[in-house]
Formats: sequence, C-alpha cells, structure tokens
Amino acid sequence: MSHASPVRMCIGCRERVAKSHLLRVVAEIAADPQSAPIVVPDVRARRAGRGASLHPTLACLDLAERRKAFTRALKLEGAIDTTAVREWIEASEHDPSNSLSQSSPEVLEAEIDRK
Repeated sequence: MSHASPVRMCIGCRERVAKSHLLRVVAEIAADPQSAPIVVPDVRARRAGRGASLHPTLACLDLAERRKAFTRALKLEGAIDTTAVREWIEASEHDPSNSLSQSSPEVLEAEIDRK
C-alpha cells in the first residue's frame, strides 16, 4: 500500500503540489514593535509558528509579494521583509547543490543560519 505525500498550495502561483517541492516560510517577529516582521525560509519545517508554502523560484516569490499573499497566509499586518527568502532562492538558483531536493535539511538550515 503506497502513502500519498502531503499536498500544499504555493502562495505565489496557487498551484497545489507535493509538500516536498515547496519551500516553507515563517515570520519572525522582532522584539521592536516598529520593525517589520521578517519572513525566513524554514527548509527543515521545524520552526515554530504559522507557515506558508512557496515554490523556490523568484517568479512565485514576486507573485506572492504582489498579491500580498504573505500577510494573508501568515496572518500578519502591515509591511513585511522577504529579503531572507529572496536571498535563499537566489542562492539556490545560482548553486544547484543548494536546492530543496539535492541538499540535506541540515546543510540547508546551516546555510540559512549563516546568513
């Protein structure tokens, strides 16, 4: 008997695909109430809090930003900072060994923490 893999919707293009093909992102709320929440990649899917799924492409990231999908999906208000997600996607596009399917979760998480 085979098990179906979990399916999630990309908040950029709104396509439903296997969870393993999407990047989970979460919001980190700064201690300073004047600072915008920072959306960060959660490659290992272990960070606490509400998450959203996104194809690891700049096209889907741009769509999500234009549609204000991060604020809806993560239940945030006001401006948000998606710089960390953009940097992670750009790095993975330039270095194929840094993609979701080819790197171990530990290596990817260390790469995120280093930035």
